[in-house]
Amino acid sequence: MSRLEWRIAGRYLRSRRSSRLVSLITMIATGGVTVGVMALVVVLGVMNGLQNELRDRILIGSAHVQIFTYGAGLRVDDWRVAIDTIRKHQDVEAAAPFVLMQGLITKGADWSEGVIVRGIDPDTGTTSVTTLPQHFLQGDLRFRTHHDGVDGGIILGRRVAERLQAFPEDRVTLLSAQGIRFNRALGAFVPSFHQYEVVGEFETGMYEYDNGYVVMGLEDAQKFAGLDSAVSGIEVRLRDPWIAKEVGRELAETLAFPYRAVDWQTQNANLFSALKLEKLAMGLVLLLIVVVAAFNIVGTLTMVVTDKTKEIGILRAMGLPARKIRAIFVLQGTLIGLVGTVIGTGLGIVVGYVVGTRRLITIPAEVYFIDHLPIQMQVTDTLTVVLASLLVAVLATIYPSRRAAALVPVEAIRYQ
Repeated sequence: MSRLEWRIAGRYLRSRRSSRLVSLITMIATGGVTVGVMALVVVLGVMNGLQNELRDRILIGSAHVQIFTYGAGLRVDDWRVAIDTIRKHQDVEAAAPFVLMQGLITKGADWSEGVIVRGIDPDTGTTSVTTLPQHFLQGDLRFRTHHDGVDGGIILGRRVAERLQAFPEDRVTLLSAQGIRFNRALGAFVPSFHQYEVVGEFETGMYEYDNGYVVMGLEDAQKFAGLDSAVSGIEVRLRDPWIAKEVGRELAETLAFPYRAVDWQTQNANLFSALKLEKLAMGLVLLLIVVVAAFNIVGTLTMVVTDKTKEIGILRAMGLPARKIRAIFVLQGTLIGLVGTVIGTGLGIVVGYVVGTRRLITIPAEVYFIDHLPIQMQVTDTLTVVLASLLVAVLATIYPSRRAAALVPVEAIRYQ
């Protein structure tokens, strides 16, 4: 396009006393594009933030890969040999045994609730498979107790501790489902009770962990679960969490039957699939705002064609080709879309940054697992929104530009 098309397109966009209505509609069309692009950028940032935040929170208490065995016992007896084999894999950074089972906890009042008991290896403090120890508000991996007559120390999730009103140095009682044994003297099954001292609490920000997990040392958890020297499984940390599925398959093949591997992506596949689908649906719905703005562009350019009929006829009579007339209106609509897209993208990034960093919007943690609305912008998503907005704006110029180019010079200036 030559300088002539740019100057004419700019002149048509500027407000004049005789065409202020057209200029107002132009501003409305630009505002529509701005709002649509800003909404798209913010919402896609929200969906990315939710996905990444949930992934990070899930990996706080869940390893990249977990090794279990088949069978009714769900226990790993020769875990030391298996760990040596696992650590030889080139993508493995750390591996450690763990115990995982359910229990019933009470402080001695008329209140008890189910929890998930997790036993971790105290020797994995500096090279921990998960980042759970980094979220201890009180206590450490030594689980050191201050009172005699207890089976060990225990660290509670913050929400569990609040409901039980259990503070450090308080005693709590855990009922083990695995410890139930048949008592011949009583002729009934008798549960196994264990008393522990609260030595700390943790807070991950993940509702599921803070609301229902308790942590103790590996040996204490083995006694609690009745596993003797066995463990529930082996947790593995990889150099890249996104290759967990492939590495898990390789480890299962190397260890052979009865071992099996479960990766974090497979465990949470339904959750992340729902988030991806929701992101796609929200993006398509909000794209309709930009499409509506594109109709405003069509209306604006159509009114400009009507308002500038005489000028267009004069330009055509002076020898300006039809393709040049068409280019003028394509450029005008593109400028409207470009200005709206740039402003909308900028506002979307600013709004997303402010809301995300200051945590201005809180959400119910029991529904979304996290307690605030995270926003994380991705360059690819932002570029996709910009390109889609510009494409819609250019497509909106097709009809009015063809109508302007089809004007016959004599008919356009006959009554002028």
